[in-house]
Amino acid sequence: MELAARPIAYVRNECRAVKDENWDGVISTIEFTDDVPSEALWGLEEYSHVEVVFFAALADDVPPGPWHRRPRGNGQWPDVGIFAQRNKDRPNRLMLSIAAVERVETRSLIVRGLDALDASPVLDVKPVYSWSGPRGELRVAPWSTELGEHYF
Repeated sequence: MELAARPIAYVRNECRAVKDENWDGVISTIEFTDDVPSEALWGLEEYSHVEVVFFAALADDVPPGPWHRRPRGNGQWPDVGIFAQRNKDRPNRLMLSIAAVERVETRSLIVRGLDALDASPVLDVKPVYSWSGPRGELRVAPWSTELGEHYF
C-alpha cells in the first residue's frame, strides 16, 4: 500500500524559527491552493476552533531521530518515547493542532494559536465539534502540565 498526501494550503505567519512558547499571540493565515475551491470553506465561520493537520517540514524524521528523549532536553523531566510527547520530530513529521478561528475569507482562513511555522504545508482542516474532544476525565503526565504552562 502506498500512502500519498498533498498540501491543500500553506501557513503564512511571522514564525520562521522553532519556538516553544506564546503561540496564542501568533495569527496565521491558511492560504488554500488553487485546486481547492472556495466552496470548501463554506460554513466554517460558524465554528470557534479548527483542527489543522500539517507537515513539519523542518523537523527530523524518526528514525533517524531519537525514538525517545527528555522533552525539550529538560533533565528534570523523564526520558519518554516519541509517542508520549508532541514534539515536532515524529515518525512522519505529521502535526495536529487546534487553533481558534479569527475569520474566514474567500480563499483563506485566519487563525490564532496555530503552532506551525511559516510556509508549513497544510494537509487537512476540520472543525472542532463540542462532542469531538476527549470524553471523561483527562489523565496526563505531570511533567506535561509544566511543559504547557506558557506554550499558548
